[in-house]
Amino acid sequence: MTAATASTAAPARPSRRRRVPWSLKAAPYLFLLPNMVIFGLFTIWPAISGFNISLYSSRNGRTFEWAGTGNFERIFSDAEFYQALFNTIVFVLAFVGLGVCIAVVLAVLLNAQGFGKSFFRSVFFLPVLLSPVVVGIVWRWLLERNGGLVNEALGAIGIPAVPWLVDPQLAMVSVIAVSLWTNVGFYTMILLAGLQSIDPNLYEAASLNGASHLQQFRSITLPMLAPTTMVVLILSTIHGFQAFDVIYNLTGGGPVGATTLLVQYVYDNAFGPSMQYGMAAAGSVVLFVIVMCFTLLNWLLGRRAEAV
Repeated sequence: MTAATASTAAPARPSRRRRVPWSLKAAPYLFLLPNMVIFGLFTIWPAISGFNISLYSSRNGRTFEWAGTGNFERIFSDAEFYQALFNTIVFVLAFVGLGVCIAVVLAVLLNAQGFGKSFFRSVFFLPVLLSPVVVGIVWRWLLERNGGLVNEALGAIGIPAVPWLVDPQLAMVSVIAVSLWTNVGFYTMILLAGLQSIDPNLYEAASLNGASHLQQFRSITLPMLAPTTMVVLILSTIHGFQAFDVIYNLTGGGPVGATTLLVQYVYDNAFGPSMQYGMAAAGSVVLFVIVMCFTLLNWLLGRRAEAV
């Protein structure tokens, strides 16, 4: 009787999935909407408009004539563009390489420090908060050949004045050094946050097994910090290609174009005497493609390293 009852019993109905109200579904998008509108108006639309302007020729900033790919052809036949491109590559390689290395070392030292943590972290992060224009002007005064504070200090110990901003090679070194001083604190704080997320038990276990501090750094810190380092690498690469304000106020792109980077090349074409907006927009498009390629390359190398 029990079997008959069980065989004739109706199958259990699956529980109905609870319907989420439309208002709850739309809430996240409504919160994102103001930011996306601002991003679209001030980032996406100017980018599209800039690409459109790159297809026109303008010599006075008012009248535009269709040029097609003429602006790009002029750029790739311009010696000043290749000089700016070479300067940019040198700057980016030095800025990114030295910046990441210095930031890793500073982050490790700050993470291991037991006294005055807040003070030293504030000291290293303080330059990030300063206006780039102010940084460029102050360092230009400090590095002046005659009367600059740095050369005055060197003269006090018997070293002759150094033409920091006059010699082309020293000018690039000065630009790189000032840019590192300004931005390395930001990358240090990112890496410091990554270090603090590493489990301390890993270091304790390695110490019990007789691993030295260098071995712990090589076998634990660097592998565990690799994702954060990749973020810093991408951010510093983008910042290196976009560098302008500190350098412009420090050297003005000189001497003789030795520190003119691609962003200043675009700026000079747009706001120089000829006001060639088409050339400037074409230069911006070329710069965008270069930054995108380097960013993708960093990302792919990071993914491959994580896979290994």
